[in-house]
Amino acid sequence: MKRTDLRNVAIIAHVDHGKTTLVDEMLKQCGEYHENQAVTERVMDSGDLERERGITILAKNTSVDYKGVKINIVDTPGHADFGGEVERILKMVNGVILLVDAAEGPMPQTRFVLGRAMELGHRVIVVVNKVDKPDARCHEVIDEVLELLIDLDATDDQLDSPMLFCSGRAGTASVSPDEPGVDLKPLFDTILEYIPCPEGDGDDALQLLVSSIDYNDYVGRIGIGRIERGSIKVGMECGIVNFHNPETVKKTKIVSLYQFDGLGRAPVESATVGDIVCFSGAADITIGDTITATDRPEALEFVKVSEPTMEMTFAVNDSPLAGRDGKFVTSRQIRERLYKETLKDVSLRVTDGDTTDSFKVAGRGEMHLSILIETMRREGYELCCSTPRVLYKEIDGVKCEPMEKVSIDVPEEYSGTVIQKLSARKGDLLEMSPVGSRMKIEYSIPARCLFGYRSEFLTDTRGEGILNSIFDGYQPFKGEITLRYTGSLVASEAGESTSYGLFNSQDRGQLFIGVQTEVYEGMIVGENPKVGDIALNVCKKKHLTSIRSSGADEALRLVPHKIFSLEQAIEFIADDELMEVTPHHLRLRKRILSTELRLKEEAKRKKAMQ
Repeated sequence: MKRTDLRNVAIIAHVDHGKTTLVDEMLKQCGEYHENQAVTERVMDSGDLERERGITILAKNTSVDYKGVKINIVDTPGHADFGGEVERILKMVNGVILLVDAAEGPMPQTRFVLGRAMELGHRVIVVVNKVDKPDARCHEVIDEVLELLIDLDATDDQLDSPMLFCSGRAGTASVSPDEPGVDLKPLFDTILEYIPCPEGDGDDALQLLVSSIDYNDYVGRIGIGRIERGSIKVGMECGIVNFHNPETVKKTKIVSLYQFDGLGRAPVESATVGDIVCFSGAADITIGDTITATDRPEALEFVKVSEPTMEMTFAVNDSPLAGRDGKFVTSRQIRERLYKETLKDVSLRVTDGDTTDSFKVAGRGEMHLSILIETMRREGYELCCSTPRVLYKEIDGVKCEPMEKVSIDVPEEYSGTVIQKLSARKGDLLEMSPVGSRMKIEYSIPARCLFGYRSEFLTDTRGEGILNSIFDGYQPFKGEITLRYTGSLVASEAGESTSYGLFNSQDRGQLFIGVQTEVYEGMIVGENPKVGDIALNVCKKKHLTSIRSSGADEALRLVPHKIFSLEQAIEFIADDELMEVTPHHLRLRKRILSTELRLKEEAKRKKAMQ
């Protein structure tokens, strides 16, 4: 059975190459909006964090109708840390649209997601996007994409992939880089012609692989997946089986069934082979499960998602200011929230920590874990987080560490500084080539050596550099390295910071707090430009006398303090420091708060080293 009235396609690309903007225009041109309807930009980025950061974090489904054919479109994340989203979503589609920026060309994430799609044998439509940019270089990018396809051992079919030239923002597509397009019809026609129809036996026993999970307070967990075989109906008795545990078969009943219709979901009574559906009724379903007929529980193989490479410890907040901000502060509440996240995010691992109040959370990268922390603090959670550390592996008796392939695009005058800094961080230069007035540099570098470099990189390149990295396998351990050459300014007393105390402290280094900030002993209030910590009193008051008035403080000039973002705070903290995260505050602190105890521990450590 061939479903000629249906196509399932995913849009894959590197971050910021214009996937979500292109989907906006596809929806508009297929009449999914009413005339005069107010439409937000990047409508598929529905989460608050996605809108604020301008990136896609979760894969989303939508559909359009074109010439009587329903096209299911899956918009995927482009950031390497959310590669798990892309890997599992590729099982839902029959082909992919590979989007490449007309100026930047193929980037590390482009190679990663394209390789995954080709492993599954998907057909590829190459779309060179942003052709209206002044620095577009379409002909060179075509050659780079062909080189990439050859590198990835593409089949003859995949090497003959059609190439289109789009402007996602303008909503135009053409088959030639030299001819401007009028609308997106060439893209839709290519999808109908080139992406294969779903095939399968609609009368056979049901098989549906769950590739995504949603949650609704009214109906509970909602499974999303594509029907590989057979049909599904509301009220149908089904079995749930997992490929990794085929002996255990659970029973469930389909309570409600939906299909994607534009930006919404339309309830349906039944669906058949090739349809991407949402269903409720299975309370304990997880990603990778197969919904089957009760008499033939045959599991479908689920794509092996790449392992996490980085770990942080999440713990209950035990600082002197704990419990003032958050709604959820106990270890039980934090545990439930973390384990709930693993049901939706297949590339996240959570295990119990060394103490009853701590948990080890492993993910793909700093961005992956920082998004989880930010989401939790917005939901009202309060917790403490450690510095990130990489996960080592023993391969053939050799200690190996995760490596990152770093792609850098910088103005030529800053390339020397970047090369110097990355070489000092044990990076190996792979390639260096000029592109106009800019330099394209590729490095292979241990993942741990990139900690704290991104903000430094932006400073070194005056904000003009672009840095992207992607996991590049494991290699033997490269040896110890010192990544932080600065210390911390630590509050020695609890109280409220005063302008007098801060004025006397600001000569010691860059401050992180302003006037009238509540501090406690052991809280980090600034950065010492030299190695080592300095304890200082930022709550110091100037005592009044008959010739000194309280108004004299107004003459003190304070240097503006530095305000950390969540990612910058994660990069800054050392092994003996923690980050205190609450819904309204982000504080840095020492693990041992008492100055006296901390100095004793430091003395013991130095003695042990001698």
